[in-house]
Amino acid sequence: VNLEKVARGTPMFSGADLAAIINEAAIGATLHNKDFVEHEDLEEARDKVKFGRAKKSRVREADENKLVAFHEAGHAVLQALLKDADPLHKVTIIPRGAAGGATFSLPEKDRMGYGLKWLNATMRMICGGRIAEKKAMDDVSSGAAQDIAQITQLARLMVLDWGMSDRLGFVKYTGEDSRETFMPERDYSGETAKLIDEEIRRIVDEAYTDAERLLTENWDKVVAVADALLKYETLSSDDVHAIIRGESLNKPTVADLLAAGPKPGPPPGPSIKPIGGADPEIPPGAMPSPV
Repeated sequence: VNLEKVARGTPMFSGADLAAIINEAAIGATLHNKDFVEHEDLEEARDKVKFGRAKKSRVREADENKLVAFHEAGHAVLQALLKDADPLHKVTIIPRGAAGGATFSLPEKDRMGYGLKWLNATMRMICGGRIAEKKAMDDVSSGAAQDIAQITQLARLMVLDWGMSDRLGFVKYTGEDSRETFMPERDYSGETAKLIDEEIRRIVDEAYTDAERLLTENWDKVVAVADALLKYETLSSDDVHAIIRGESLNKPTVADLLAAGPKPGPPPGPSIKPIGGADPEIPPGAMPSPV
């Protein structure tokens, strides 16, 4: 188990959250007939606690699956290529919670503030999903709703709170109430309000245009990552970087795993819940995972 990687992947988690992750990982390892918890069990437990249970049984239409694969491939390729963005951790098209898929980053250290280079790289990565699905499917979906909300929020903060607009200068345009960043009180002129809107739009448009250029230049890599997501469903950072380098992945596909059949469950014994009996041995305070 790589505890440093686990720690980097759980910023701002409370003690209760971390305890829940350990409990879920132990339950998951037991269900897979393991003698001890492995790193992949902690990864799955972290994702479950933060984003909800994976909906592996959900069946999607082929076109929807392809759209999600290209959307996440657009994010993942930009995350891997942009040196000022947080390092890519993994990308998946397995639905979880309200999301059809997800691309995960893994910050190298705690971040107390946001630099302009990081913001610019992050906003370009955010745009990658919509751009890739539009280019691949000749259509767009509502799947980018959270991306749009996130990039708009960052651009507003840059302009209104962080003094990152040359046209508006080193000035804060919101009061102490943080809600004003999203619905600011108008204690400035209509002309300034118009300029604020223009700057927010400019920042977002520049990020989108540059992300579109990068994805167009690296479209073969996006296609390769999307194809791999359709075969494997989840790719690690190493997998994505290998694909970008033009290498093949040496691991079983989802079809291979299905053909091999399910792994044998744990042997019968006192740790198995009898019919009508109590739950298997679960640490005090832990909640059993729904199966």
